[in-house]
Amino acid sequence: MKRTISGAICALGLSLSATGVFAQESSNRVAANTDWSVFVEDNPTECWSVSSPKETVNTKNGRAVAVKRGDILLFVSYRPGAKVNGEVSFTGGYPFAPGSTVTLNVGGTDFQLFTEGEWAWSASPADDAKIIAAMKRGASAIANAQSARGTKTKDTFSLLGFTAAVEEAGKRCGG
Repeated sequence: MKRTISGAICALGLSLSATGVFAQESSNRVAANTDWSVFVEDNPTECWSVSSPKETVNTKNGRAVAVKRGDILLFVSYRPGAKVNGEVSFTGGYPFAPGSTVTLNVGGTDFQLFTEGEWAWSASPADDAKIIAAMKRGASAIANAQSARGTKTKDTFSLLGFTAAVEEAGKRCGG
């Protein structure tokens, strides 16, 4: 099942610096909870919690390599007009290998995210709920993926502040 990301979330890249750290001047950030931020957009109403990784490791042929990547972000989104209530998505800052999946490990449990271009999503709202529940209990989330050029990436996200941020985003969008 193909899941789509909204234009407002895609435009979020404009409010982030090149390193993925949130710019202070962003006009639609409404809350910051430790390592997670909450954004709200109107017309249509959309709310999301988002974080950038604390650690990133890139390897090719088993060796660490330096690569240029765009914004690396993990999201939970709410779009009441589209009946989206807690959609988990990830962007790795590069095009994923065609037909590949991203493995999101939370507390020792692996979840598969399906890729298209530079984005990855879980397969269903039920999977989103399982991932969110694990993230609320966990300390970190690790996204393992492969680029279209064969680079393997491992991005580690802190979950400090996740529960407060995801609940704030859900509350602001009626979730």
